[in-house]
Amino acid sequence: MKEITTTELQQLLDQGEQLNLVDVREADEVAQGMIPGAVHIPLGEVVERLDELDKAKSYILICRSGGRSGRASEFLDGEGYDVTNMVGGMLEWAGATE
Repeated sequence: MKEITTTELQQLLDQGEQLNLVDVREADEVAQGMIPGAVHIPLGEVVERLDELDKAKSYILICRSGGRSGRASEFLDGEGYDVTNMVGGMLEWAGATE
């Protein structure tokens, strides 16, 4: 499984990279703030919302600590998607939230 740290992600965003971020946390967690530009697809809805993801694009998956996004990454990778897990999750995120 491909991984990216919160620091590496922040550097890419600071450089103006256009990234496809997917936050798999629950609604109450996302309400406390998520990375600007991220799309919210709770882990429990990933399977039924696959049509919202494009296999031609790369995605970075985000959760609270990196565990749920890791599970989502493994599943999506198995389905043929190009995914990277943000290790450390929002617990280690020091950047902006919305």
